[in-house]
Amino acid sequence: MPEKRYKIIYEDDRLIVVDKPSGMLVIPTPKQEKNTLTDLLNKELDRRGIEANAYPCHRIDRETSGLIIYAKGKSTQKLMMDLFKTRKVSKKYIAIVRGTVKKSFDTIKSSIYNRNRKRSEEAITRYKVVSRTKDFSVLEVEPVTGRTNQIRIHLADIGHPILGERIYAFRRDFKIRFNRVALHASRIEFAHPVTGAKMVFESPLPEDMLKFAV
Repeated sequence: MPEKRYKIIYEDDRLIVVDKPSGMLVIPTPKQEKNTLTDLLNKELDRRGIEANAYPCHRIDRETSGLIIYAKGKSTQKLMMDLFKTRKVSKKYIAIVRGTVKKSFDTIKSSIYNRNRKRSEEAITRYKVVSRTKDFSVLEVEPVTGRTNQIRIHLADIGHPILGERIYAFRRDFKIRFNRVALHASRIEFAHPVTGAKMVFESPLPEDMLKFAV
């Protein structure tokens, strides 16, 4: 049995909120990897005798740590995904980026190309600076839209790529080495898709990022 490295921080008969570690895929890529978060979560539900399957309602990267919502069953997944589509889910991330970000807060707006749909789509990201040094800054980031890799792309576009970035920046340009993309899904807020109750969840910074949060 694989080691359980994720943490369920909330569960009811419709939803599961999971704190995902860095390095774990949410769903398999075309390489058909095993032991994804979805696979492990469904195996746990099976062991507990729960008949419903767990379906992710959104995605976070393999390297990104933090909060992700699962639905028990397709019908609840659709309800939850509708909340995302209508921008009724508030997500906040902590990102550690290269260099000193001068503006204390800002909104980044630019189009991001969607390869699957073969078109450019509007993307909006808000950020505020939590702390600064001459080599790096700690940001609280809120993606208003939900484009793939939006935060990573936008922060690289303004000249402050996330530490550990290898796709949208050259690793040789970083003074500080980080073993992964220094991005953590720290807070999520929404109305329960069935009961309407206000749901707010937070995840503390993992150890590898905590030492930079000055």
